[in-house]
Amino acid sequence: MKRVTGIGGVFFKANDPEALKNWYNKHLGIESDPYGGLFRWREHDNPEKLGSTAWSIFKQSSEYFQPSPKEFMMNYRVENLVELLKVLREEGVEVVGKIEEYDYGKFGWVIDPEGNKIELWEPIDKQLL
Repeated sequence: MKRVTGIGGVFFKANDPEALKNWYNKHLGIESDPYGGLFRWREHDNPEKLGSTAWSIFKQSSEYFQPSPKEFMMNYRVENLVELLKVLREEGVEVVGKIEEYDYGKFGWVIDPEGNKIELWEPIDKQLL
């Protein structure tokens, strides 16, 4: 079973998310909407399959990263979230929350030994016709 297949997103907190988004846009060309930026790409082994990596800045007061007190959270792409979380539990990894499903994929979370919350995402990528 494959575990992580790529980076799904990079999320971090800021005192002034809008000002920081504007800075990144002006100086680094990262365009974003209220949810952040999106880098689109094609899979190496299947160029007909589109994928994306999210980039998002959260308010300093956001509780989305809890129970981690850290200022950032990584999102990793996975192929089979349900099976992976089962295996991780068996290996003694702390799994937090319940799986959430949306029209763009399933999400689950774990905590690493340093207290970082890690988001695991089983995406529903678009296939080109």
